[in-house]
Amino acid sequence: MEYLVDLFLHLDVHLAEFVAQYGVLVYAGLFAVIFAETGLVVTPFLPGDSLLFAAGALSATGAMNLTLVLTLIAVAAILGNSVNYAIGRAIGPRVFAATDGTGMQSRLLNRKHLDRAHEFFEKHGAMAVISSRFAPIIRTFVPFVAGAASMSASKFLAYNVVGGVLWTALCVGAGYAFGNVPVIKNNFSLVALGIVGVSLIPMIIEIVKARRAA
Repeated sequence: MEYLVDLFLHLDVHLAEFVAQYGVLVYAGLFAVIFAETGLVVTPFLPGDSLLFAAGALSATGAMNLTLVLTLIAVAAILGNSVNYAIGRAIGPRVFAATDGTGMQSRLLNRKHLDRAHEFFEKHGAMAVISSRFAPIIRTFVPFVAGAASMSASKFLAYNVVGGVLWTALCVGAGYAFGNVPVIKNNFSLVALGIVGVSLIPMIIEIVKARRAA
């Protein structure tokens, strides 16, 4: 656990070490991490935004190829969300229809909520799929719920591509432009925490709105 925390807080240093030690294999690792974080419901804890920022910073120094980084991450993000959506579409309805063992449906995972989710994604799918890219943890679950709620596959794919490209370009681009500025480079752990904090602001706002409405 301590190693994982250190890895997250000093991701720029560790990524540079991995590049020096493993060379081009790091690109495969980068692809795998982003694919897993976006495509597997059980791995929302993997670093996303900070990893993209660190990869952008290394690309600016020439240690990594910027074009290859942008392409691989965008493809991994889009494929990951697509797989997550497909899993949700395949097993989601059964998950939401499951009972608690007494014949009663779960208060959280029930058909009524799934029907509401379907209506939401049909009306606000673009906002949900694209904006969730920038929210850690949330972005891992949105594709699954979209699939479970039977959101139109063509709409999901379109928004998935737009969101994946935007997320990759902004996060890698920010690292490329600012990652080697001394004050940022010397305080990467604070930057990593700040990225997560800023990313969670929209989710916190929505929670507060929901509670006030209730």
